[in-house]
Amino acid sequence: MLQKLFATGVAACAAVCVDAQDTTKTGTFTLSGNADVYYRYNTSKPPVFDPTTSNAPYYNSPTSFTHSHNSFELGMASLKAEYTKGKAGVVADLGFGRRAEEFAYNDANTRLAIKQLYVTYAPSDAVKFTFGSWATHVGYEVLDPYLNRNYSMSYMFSYGPFSHTGLKADISLGGKSALMLGIANPTDVRDGSTLPKSVLAQFSTGSKDDKLKLYVNFVGGKQNDFKKVIQGDVVVTYAATSKFSIGYNGTLQSVSTRPTTADDYTSGKWWGSALYLNVDPKDWFGLTGRFEYIGDKDNIIGVNHAIVPTISANFKVDNLTIIPEFRFDATNNETIFQKASGGTSKSTGSFILAATYHF
Repeated sequence: MLQKLFATGVAACAAVCVDAQDTTKTGTFTLSGNADVYYRYNTSKPPVFDPTTSNAPYYNSPTSFTHSHNSFELGMASLKAEYTKGKAGVVADLGFGRRAEEFAYNDANTRLAIKQLYVTYAPSDAVKFTFGSWATHVGYEVLDPYLNRNYSMSYMFSYGPFSHTGLKADISLGGKSALMLGIANPTDVRDGSTLPKSVLAQFSTGSKDDKLKLYVNFVGGKQNDFKKVIQGDVVVTYAATSKFSIGYNGTLQSVSTRPTTADDYTSGKWWGSALYLNVDPKDWFGLTGRFEYIGDKDNIIGVNHAIVPTISANFKVDNLTIIPEFRFDATNNETIFQKASGGTSKSTGSFILAATYHF
């Protein structure tokens, strides 16, 4: 059945892609997409992962999407359809592959996943309502790999929210400033029957020339009767020149849990800070250094503390980007990474060769 649905989708895309963006009296339709593939080699040469005997991350990959070693892997193929007519619109964003499955991990276990599905209504130029499921506003990095300069994901992306399902309002405050307010199911939950709701918020602003941008993000609420999560997050970007830019992401997440509803909550927290340095000496070549630090003294995400430098090159040929990358994870957890000998260590290195394409 899945093969038939996929074949039907491909046929439809072939017909639509003749004119991917069509503005007529009936509205505006846009079709876009992207795909990624990669190879990853971990210097610790971890043994085959067995979830029944080990709590270690998949093949020494404690962050999202790159759970492999010495293997050529498929990431995700995405198709995004957008249609707008007058004040209303709809977006359907579908993903195929392991990356999409991990992103929508609370849905049915399938490689075909809904990344985003929402409708919009803008009663005026200053207000737009969004109803449905969309990618989170929290953090610097995003799901679609062609939009990130590093291929591997940060800890802050991996242990923060992925998506929200609910209702939000984007409100223009004049100039470059805007406010978003929303209410949603618990983080990453699309079927939230009887579950409590979370509050979403974002304040964004920037300089008149758009070189400096600031985003202050919030998400918080009970996930269920036994867990509460509150997260504040800041993103700053600055384009110093056309060839050099800086990004910063800082986040603090508080987690409160209790074994039963009769017990008091026990609280802990973790925080992260990452600096992104982007250099583009040529139109076809760029370098990005991501330097991330994680403070996890309460051991919420299992690393205690982590220092993670990542260096990625971007070679561009039209819409194709080839990304060779080296990453080093150094933590205070002596048992987090597995070695070929069967022992464990608190640090490891990884080499990735990835390719992304978008249209």
